Amino acid sequence: MQQLLRRIIRLGKVTEELDLPEKAISTVNALSTGSIKLRHVDCGSCNGCEVELSMCFSPIYDLERFGVSLTASPRHADGLLVTGIVAMNMKGPLIDAYRAVPSPKVVIAVGDCACDGGSFSESYAHAGSCGDYFDITLKIPGCPPEPSDIIRAIRRISAR
Repeated sequence: MQQLLRRIIRLGKVTEELDLPEKAISTVNALSTGSIKLRHVDCGSCNGCEVELSMCFSPIYDLERFGVSLTASPRHADGLLVTGIVAMNMKGPLIDAYRAVPSPKVVIAVGDCACDGGSFSESYAHAGSCGDYFDITLKIPGCPPEPSDIIRAIRRISAR
């Protein structure tokens, strides 16, 4: 146990830097909280991204230690964490959740489906990607993206 504690003290937080677009940095600077609360909205995914997101908040990766947490209400959130294509039946709830988040707000698209439709873009239930309805602050591509990629991107936003 002492060896582990010594190693933690010696290494500190081991994470890599991630280049973010200037738009994402300026939006988060407007929030200027040091921590960020996100409302997760699944718009019609295959649940691959949700499994990876749940790993981000598990004891193994522990995203909450960086001040990032999920909230149940969009009215208490600093932004949205969107996964999946926007299905016809989720178009309205997504727009309602976006309107309920107070400004300034951050919109993070997790996975290829949320970014540009991914492999489900030809589906009959596809109503577009979330970028078709509002501006996306940060895109995290991947099918699904790994928890370390998600954490690096969100941590970089919340640290500003």
